Amino acid sequence: MGKKLKELAGGTTENQLASTVKESAQQIWLAGLGAFAKAQEEGGKVFDALVKEGESIQSKTRKVTDQKLAEVAGKATGTWDRLEQVFEDRVARALGSLGVPSKQDIDSLSKRVVELSAAVQALTDGKPATRSAAPKTALKTATKTVENAAGAVAAARPATRKPTVRKAVAAKSAAPVTPADVLNTLPKSGE
Repeated sequence: MGKKLKELAGGTTENQLASTVKESAQQIWLAGLGAFAKAQEEGGKVFDALVKEGESIQSKTRKVTDQKLAEVAGKATGTWDRLEQVFEDRVARALGSLGVPSKQDIDSLSKRVVELSAAVQALTDGKPATRSAAPKTALKTATKTVENAAGAVAAARPATRKPTVRKAVAAKSAAPVTPADVLNTLPKSGE
């Protein structure tokens, strides 16, 4: 390497060559120090700029993610609601085909029993009924309605049920019948 430097230097002496190399090395060193200082100075600014840009990108990403999650949650809720409705419809159809009365049927029968109980009570107390019906017809209708309701409930239950509902209804038809009496004749759930 020393020979190449001498050839390049041409007619210069070794001292001059050494001082030129020394000067060049000094300038390279100073240029490196300057570049390092500049990078250090600018690096902090660049780093801060990158942090700010990263924060803005993160907030945008978070907004988009939240929107997508809300969208997916909305679709999932709608799907669950439809699935629940389909399930309820199928269960209602199955219960209807088995002859199990629906809540609406039971509510309707309960209302009718209350009306008929009031009519029977009015007839047994000697007061005129609130509805214009003959006493014997009202009593027969009340008895049939109660027996039909009991029969519908009996049809929905297993055969191991005790057949005391009709006897209790027939025995109570002579006395005033209240909704509580009708409910007491029905077997409790779990029997």
